[in-house]
Parts: sequence; structure tokens; C-alpha cells
Amino acid sequence: MEELASAISNFSFLWVVRSSEEEKLPSGFLETVDKDKSLVLKWSPQLEVLANKAIGCFMTHCGWNSTMEALTFGVPMVAMPQWTDQPMNAKYIQDVWKVGVRVKVEKESGIAKREEIEFSIKEVMEGKKSKEMKKNAEKWRDLAVKSLSEGGSTDINITHLYPKFKSNKLCLRWCCKDL
Repeated sequence: MEELASAISNFSFLWVVRSSEEEKLPSGFLETVDKDKSLVLKWSPQLEVLANKAIGCFMTHCGWNSTMEALTFGVPMVAMPQWTDQPMNAKYIQDVWKVGVRVKVEKESGIAKREEIEFSIKEVMEGKKSKEMKKNAEKWRDLAVKSLSEGGSTDINITHLYPKFKSNKLCLRWCCKDL
């Protein structure tokens, strides 16, 4: 967290740090945060934050829900995966969807150094591919809106799926072939 705190201190930011993690912050960090341009909170309504047009990028561990939420709101990402599905999600963010970059970590220590974090943020915010990343993120937002709209794929699938759940046929089909 020390590396991250040092890297983001050069930017305007909103950082959610749970109470249980606060002790990992560098000594005196909270007192040095420029309150006019940055916030450190114990909790924040992530969907409302991502929906705000002022958000330039989202630094994420790349959990599936957070990744989908950022895509749905068209927000480019700085990926810092930790474990399980997160590295694969980070690969999609950078290499497949092209909506962000993955922070490089040191091979020996596995730590993302402040210089790499800062470089990644700058790449997403103002780098040579930043406009492309923003455009791609907006494309995913538009696809999500279309899918959720009346007649969109999600609307159609929910319309077909709901009656099956209501009649319990979907839940029992795996064990009772006669349903």
C-alpha cells in the first residue's frame, strides 16, 4: 500500500481504504492528502462513483463484478490483479477489450512499484493509447446499455428465463429430465 499511496499522491483521487487496512498506509499519509483534490474514505458507493463523468480511470484488483461495473459505465481501468480470476480479467482489460493497462510487478518481489503504478495511471489518463482506451470503454458502455434496453439481449433472455425460474423447471431440470 505504501507504493500505491506514493504513486497516487501526484493525482486527484478517491481511494477507498477499509478500516482494517488503514494501518498499512504509510505513516502520516492521511494528513498529507490534499483535501481539495483527493479523498480517502472507508467506503464509497462504487456504482455512483463509476457513473460520474469526472472519473478518468478506475484502479482495480480486477474482481469480476468491479470489472463489469467499470465496463458498464465506460470507465478505463488500471489493473492490479492479486489472485484467482483477477489476472485473467486483467488480461482481458488490457489485451482483449483494450480498455486499460495492467501494472507491471517486479518478478522477484511480486510488488508493483510506485513508478510502475504512476506510469500506468498516466498511460490510461494521457498516454498515446488513452483516447483509444476511452473509446473502447465507451463502446462497452454502449453495448451494455443496448443489451439492457427493451428488446436488448439481456431483456430478451430475462423474459425467457423468468417463467422457468417461476415454475422451478430450470432449478430442477438437472435431476429430473421429465420437467
